[in-house]
Amino acid sequence: MQEQTIRDAISFSGIGLHSGAAVKMRMLPAPAGSGINFRRIDLDAYEIEAIGRNVARVSYATSLMKRGVLISTTEHVLSALIGAGIDNAVIELDQLELPILDGSAKPFLDAIYRVGIKRQRRQRQYWRIKKPIELRDGQKFLGIYPAEQYSISYTIDFPSPIGLQSFELDLTGDAYQQNIAPARTFGFLRDERQLRNMGLIRGASEENAIVLTDTGVKNGPLRFADEFVRHKILDLIGDFALLGHRILGKVIANRAGHAMHTALVAKLLKDRSLCEEVTVDREESREPANATISPPVLHANR
Repeated sequence: MQEQTIRDAISFSGIGLHSGAAVKMRMLPAPAGSGINFRRIDLDAYEIEAIGRNVARVSYATSLMKRGVLISTTEHVLSALIGAGIDNAVIELDQLELPILDGSAKPFLDAIYRVGIKRQRRQRQYWRIKKPIELRDGQKFLGIYPAEQYSISYTIDFPSPIGLQSFELDLTGDAYQQNIAPARTFGFLRDERQLRNMGLIRGASEENAIVLTDTGVKNGPLRFADEFVRHKILDLIGDFALLGHRILGKVIANRAGHAMHTALVAKLLKDRSLCEEVTVDREESREPANATISPPVLHANR
């Protein structure tokens, strides 16, 4: 499989979920081998690579920082790029936080498909998981295991009206586009004042988040009955994009979150005995979701 970028520039505008600040954003094609890079055009076009070593804060969103320059709430656009099979792109911003749009990855993904995807000459590199890796923190758990393709099984357990939800999928064909990209971020109305006092969710509204009361969804209908766990998978895919390559492995998560996602990314990047860089012969990006997938032919890079 070869690397890919977008065919043309894409413009977005909106507000930051946490900052509430108006932001303009452009997604630009990038050369093969350059990866995903954020560019603060309000700060002399300073660039920050979308890689685990630049992770700064991971409480209610994943933020990157390099030499004091911050990029906040990166997970949705990174998730969309992985879902679309984009390896190389530049994300330009005139503010510190990405626009939240409708709270999902769908607007980003739809825009990518509208302009089209360009195949590049360089072979795509993957991280193939060689050994099981597990993180635990009380009832929270995140593990990744050797497998021939990227798959995720995620379980959450929130107070009512969410409760216990689980979802799993193989990240092949249009599975991301159909099952994950439309899932929106969410929050409880009872937490609003506390979070705003912490300087968070200043841009949140019923147009960009699912708002939950003690009895149900305030601004329904839901896009999926289990939209909440699907959004957690969306976040995980975005956070795992900070590995720099797509993975070949099976992910199992239980009540995990941004902090645990990025901790596993850091562990993988620090200990290269846990995975190896490989190329894959078979095409994967546009296989139908119900296709029979042949095992990939892997080539380790020495």
